[in-house]
Amino acid sequence: MAETVGTSTGPGPTGPAGPTGPTRLGVRIETRIGRVDAAAWDALDHGPSPFLRHGFLRALEESGSTGGRSGWTPTYVLVEDAAGRLVGGTAAFVKGHSYGEYIFDWSWASAAARFGVEYYPKVVVAAPVTPATGRRILIAPGADADAIAGAVIAGVQAVADEVDASSVHWLFCTAEDEAALVRAGLTPRTTFQFHWHNRGYADFDGFLAALASRKRKQLRKERARVHAAIDGVRWHTGHELAGPGGADLLDAVDRWYRNTVDDHGGHDYLRPGFFERVAAALPDETLVAEVTAGGQRVAGALFFETAQGLYGRYWGSDRHIDCLHFEAAYYVGIERCIARGTPLFEAGAQGEHKLLRGFEPSRTRSAHWIRDGRFAAAIDGFLAREAAAVTAQMAELAAAGPYRHEEG
Repeated sequence: MAETVGTSTGPGPTGPAGPTGPTRLGVRIETRIGRVDAAAWDALDHGPSPFLRHGFLRALEESGSTGGRSGWTPTYVLVEDAAGRLVGGTAAFVKGHSYGEYIFDWSWASAAARFGVEYYPKVVVAAPVTPATGRRILIAPGADADAIAGAVIAGVQAVADEVDASSVHWLFCTAEDEAALVRAGLTPRTTFQFHWHNRGYADFDGFLAALASRKRKQLRKERARVHAAIDGVRWHTGHELAGPGGADLLDAVDRWYRNTVDDHGGHDYLRPGFFERVAAALPDETLVAEVTAGGQRVAGALFFETAQGLYGRYWGSDRHIDCLHFEAAYYVGIERCIARGTPLFEAGAQGEHKLLRGFEPSRTRSAHWIRDGRFAAAIDGFLAREAAAVTAQMAELAAAGPYRHEEG
């Protein structure tokens, strides 16, 4: 059910989203993405990341990966102009745990008790179980960004007030979002992942030429070892997955995902049916790299792709083949980025093993608000110290990376 949480007045949009001059913005909440007009939501500026697209959020909801007993209770904040047109929004989630976020605050939850603070519920603005940078403040092109961003932030705050949340956390936001959130009084947090950046390589050998000799030889040996053990790797788009054999491959993706979760003692956040739904909802963005050996399908990896970025999400296999993880999850992705001129490859959270394979430490951003003043002061102090340590660690890792020194 829709709920109106407030209105605000700000400078009017200067483009097609509304007339010039002051305009009144209304903020309302929906708890099901199916009640939000898909075309209007997707017409907001999502930037390169596809993970707040209507279809992605719908696949999460319909599979039970969000909502229900998942611990991710959706609250979609919608900003509308005086004519009722959607001009801004975000996806916020009321949470009773910190699983599936990848910007870790378990220690904050433990520390909160010392201040007499109940840490849960909290509000998280994020793409659920997806540690990929993307716009969190979605704004209609041509609209007044400052006014609408303020309304979106205020709408999320209203959600936090309604559920008496201890805190609000905007995760994996862009630099532009971070700046708006800091202006609104939130505290930024500095973390990092390993990302691959395309420097205009002509082919994979051109990428290898940028590496130091020892690292270049290591990568060539790894690929040769894998290529001797498999038939090859084939890409399948979301459109192909809708055709003959697609359902079987998506069933295999689900199986590989759960194999990897079991092997690493993780949590299967994504419920059965998610992969089928997301491939159907985002056929242009969904990709599966299928590995065959001995004429049989043995492994694969799920990616999402836009013109500006390739996002590696999950990989798994039915049997162990030495170095296959690096081939299926990293090297074929790098090859694809080079062939298509894609500038960025994000391959997920953590993993210093990525460093030696061409991925570089790259800053990730979040912004946080804590309701309790004493606890907020303690967290602010921690974040300042953490930022200095993370910045130093990134510099050390960059210096130890595989690239030749003359490459920087």
